[in-house]
Amino acid sequence: MESAELSQHFEQVFGSKPAVFSAPGRVNLIGEHTDYNDGFVMPSAIGWYTRVGVAPRSDGKLVLLSRNFPERFEFEAGNIPRHRVGAWCDYVLGVAAMLDESGHRNGGANILVDGRVPIGAGLSSSAAIEVASALALLSLSGGRMPLPEVAKLCQRAENSFVGAHVGIMDQFVSCLGKAEHALRLDCRSLEYQLVPIPPQVRMVICNTMVKHELKEGEYNLRRRECEEGVRLLSQWYPGIRALRDVSIEQLEKHADRLPEVVRKRCLHVVRENQRVLDSAESLKQGKLGRLGELMADSHASLRDLYEVSCPELDIMVESAQGLPGCYGARMTGGGFGGCTINLVNADDAQDFAGRVSERYQSKTGIKPDVYISAAVDGAGASAGLEPALA
Repeated sequence: MESAELSQHFEQVFGSKPAVFSAPGRVNLIGEHTDYNDGFVMPSAIGWYTRVGVAPRSDGKLVLLSRNFPERFEFEAGNIPRHRVGAWCDYVLGVAAMLDESGHRNGGANILVDGRVPIGAGLSSSAAIEVASALALLSLSGGRMPLPEVAKLCQRAENSFVGAHVGIMDQFVSCLGKAEHALRLDCRSLEYQLVPIPPQVRMVICNTMVKHELKEGEYNLRRRECEEGVRLLSQWYPGIRALRDVSIEQLEKHADRLPEVVRKRCLHVVRENQRVLDSAESLKQGKLGRLGELMADSHASLRDLYEVSCPELDIMVESAQGLPGCYGARMTGGGFGGCTINLVNADDAQDFAGRVSERYQSKTGIKPDVYISAAVDGAGASAGLEPALA
């Protein structure tokens, strides 16, 4: 739904004209499971948006509707819940609660959400709704907040209100992404660098359509294993705070003194941080072949050392190999299902999408969703065009 259509639907439902704010989803080109280790990531905003229409109410109520879900929610704006209620509205409520805590008081408002970021695909539909909602609510209060601060506020909403212990990457690139660029982010300092993506490159995102159920706490277990690595390595390097502070040489010098599982997790994170830095340089120099090698190394590391891949992700990556125009392929996101990211020559992108889909379906019996996008601008009061859908 374009912004004009959302405005029209809003007027039909609420009887007033809204302001409309948009925020995109994202795909991570490289740098997986490095964010919560204070490391480096290199995502890009993609051309699927969540749009939020907003207008003030005079009765002090916060009324929330969605184009994607049937439930209607109504709260007192001055007394919104401080804990999740277990529905889609949690992402809006969490942002409202964090804004309230930061001094941006919530007045009454009507809100209509239209999310077009694929849900459950690892493309950060949650960050998109948080960021768009934050801009919408700030517009009502007349508040001003730099976009990096908006990203941090939305991360707090997801951490402390929704209860998902995410890093800063998703919200940050949803706020500050730029068309035709990737964003190399230092997750500790939040310093970032916009890295041009050559105009002949498209991002082809392949959704495996699976999400494996795992025992509770699998992701938190990876975090604890990394923290244990820091604790053990601090015997030799007392100043380290996170795996971000450990060089490849330092880790390899003491790797045989670490438990095997901890050693594997640490090796992935430390090497992946370097791969992000190397990938940014390769992209800037137009060395797409080298970038493809780094993407392949990243996938192998996530599969073998961090152990967060799955057969479907591996098959999808293998299905991309050797296809015309493909510079590189790897899993993207937390793992155990979700999507792969493929960098493909623009002239070959549609053909690549069809052929990788056929290969994957012939091996798994599953028909994937395949999305083609260029890098787009981050959040604001208007959005770009919808991307191609293959």
